[in-house]
Amino acid sequence: MRRELLALLISLFGILNIEAQSLYFYSLEKKNNNLDSLVMAANNETVDTVKAIKSYQIAATYFTKQDIENYQKYLKQGMESSSNSPVYRDIGLYYQSIINYTKPDAVNLLEKDFTNIELLLKKYNSNEAKKIRIIMFQNKALFRIIQNKEVESMNIITNKAIPLAKSLKDYELTGALYKSIGVLFYNSKDYPKAVEYMNLAENSINKLKRQTAQSKAIKGEAVLFKADALMRENKMSQANAELEKTYAIIKDYPESNFYSLYYCTLGYYHMKQKNYPEAVKLFAKGLSNAEKYKNTVIAERIKLFEGQLNSELKDYGKSNKIFKEVYASTPYQKNKQEVLKELSKNYTALKDTTKANLYAERYIDSFDSLNTVSIHKNIAILEAKYRKSERDKELVQKQLEISKKNKYMWILGLASLLSAGFIILGLLNFKKNKKISEQREINLQQEIKEIQQREELALTKAILEGEERERARIAKDLHDGLGGMLAGVKINFSTWSSTHLEADRNKDFYKILNQLDNSVTELRHVARNLMPESLLSFGLETALKDLCEFYIRKDLKVDFQAINISKSTPLSTQLHIYRIAQELLANSVKHSEATNILLQCSQSDENFMITVEDNGKGFKEEDYRKSQSMGLHNLKNRVDYLKGKMEINSDDEGTTINIELNTHAVS
Repeated sequence: MRRELLALLISLFGILNIEAQSLYFYSLEKKNNNLDSLVMAANNETVDTVKAIKSYQIAATYFTKQDIENYQKYLKQGMESSSNSPVYRDIGLYYQSIINYTKPDAVNLLEKDFTNIELLLKKYNSNEAKKIRIIMFQNKALFRIIQNKEVESMNIITNKAIPLAKSLKDYELTGALYKSIGVLFYNSKDYPKAVEYMNLAENSINKLKRQTAQSKAIKGEAVLFKADALMRENKMSQANAELEKTYAIIKDYPESNFYSLYYCTLGYYHMKQKNYPEAVKLFAKGLSNAEKYKNTVIAERIKLFEGQLNSELKDYGKSNKIFKEVYASTPYQKNKQEVLKELSKNYTALKDTTKANLYAERYIDSFDSLNTVSIHKNIAILEAKYRKSERDKELVQKQLEISKKNKYMWILGLASLLSAGFIILGLLNFKKNKKISEQREINLQQEIKEIQQREELALTKAILEGEERERARIAKDLHDGLGGMLAGVKINFSTWSSTHLEADRNKDFYKILNQLDNSVTELRHVARNLMPESLLSFGLETALKDLCEFYIRKDLKVDFQAINISKSTPLSTQLHIYRIAQELLANSVKHSEATNILLQCSQSDENFMITVEDNGKGFKEEDYRKSQSMGLHNLKNRVDYLKGKMEINSDDEGTTINIELNTHAVS
């Protein structure tokens, strides 16, 4: 496990700021002669601080090769050379701390060391000290991922690491950080955002005047992740273009350990294209490269693809064998979940009801969709705030530039006043310039206000769209994945029982079978509630009618009245209106104790009216004002987003809520 942790850390973030080949740090070096050159240069160096940093880099290189004896030798040499330089001595503490990667409690030990070292290095203005701080932030962000704290990881990258890297104008580190954000979105299955940040990573690397082997490897990884994300969205032609771009980067490095990742992704491309023989060959090449360089992370990923490929070929025996081997060896919970789901699907196809049910239950037990939704939503919110912060900085810079111009205008005006021959002209000029300056200031403030409003709208849009993507993803997982598995188990049980059991003698079994049937129905209700298929297929009016029918029961009547609802309203706006109505009805059903509820929706051009009336117990206005309900918060967000107004009237005879929305509020 310690070996895998070390490999994973180096692979994802490049913990050692060097260009030498190592276990999982993807390298595009043609020859491994950099170390010899670095050793010779360090031994001949006469400037202590330069000798110190070169010695640290040599120590780090030996560490990635697991040559601990030479690592300690050159670490000591670096510490001795920096004895008269506090900044390089404190930088040495970072290189000293990396030995903890080999210890059982690596994450906790490194977390403690990095926190203390970061506080020491923070007081220095040295570029080297800042780079080490960025690398430690990168690793602390990864620790959060290992601890299933993806939100904290995003927070560290966007609020600490990236601002520091940008202040240095270090395009290589900035590119690596953008790639890290892209990986977070990729793991969250937000593939459009993953592509966006992989593009930012690639663009950042392209700004370098000279690309090193390390920067090329970062760019290559970003492009490959982009290709993978595009394939998940079935954008195969775009993915193919990215794969060709990757090959152009790595083709001159045939011995590189990068090929394990390349062949893995290219094999997945051919698998998606149903070109199974070519996919099998590529996976074999990738696995060979991964085993050569002891890259267990990519080896495991290739085996998961091989298991899926054999499932598609209906070779379920081979597929199950691969999946079980991965399950036994993998330390990663998400891979275990993927294996359980695939095994359940395979045994359902084999009509082995007992095993299909067993793996389905184990998959369900490991599946925490609510926590997943919360994590992915918070990541999207943090990213949106980061983008807004970046645009705000640009506005401040623009304002400073205008203020600087205004200052020059004042100086010009004063100079004009001092010129006796042109005093009158200068005075008039000054007044004119001052008036222009004041008008520009007014225009600038108005422009800033408008941009801030647009940014707030963009932030709300990002949050709401993030929620809808997660709803759609979870709905699909439940309906197509879990729902399909349970339905398959039910069908297999029904088929088997019809020939093996008598209904009169096995009532308990048929009672359980009926409960399973009800569970499948309830699961599909939940999936429909997350993402209404009727809205996508038939429009808003039909979806709202279905929603009202969903809430009807013996002691509750729900009426729906629709007046002139347009089918040409943009789908995203229809979805927001549906969510508003859904929240209103859910609150009424849950809290009002009503026996009659009326939902009335009408439309006139861009104006959309929603009225919900119930005959329930009502509530006091101050109770509504004090409520911290997430549902009410989301309701207000959606109403504000559509530039709407909401009016609430409630007493002990019932509640009436009127909402007016603008369907053209968002283009």
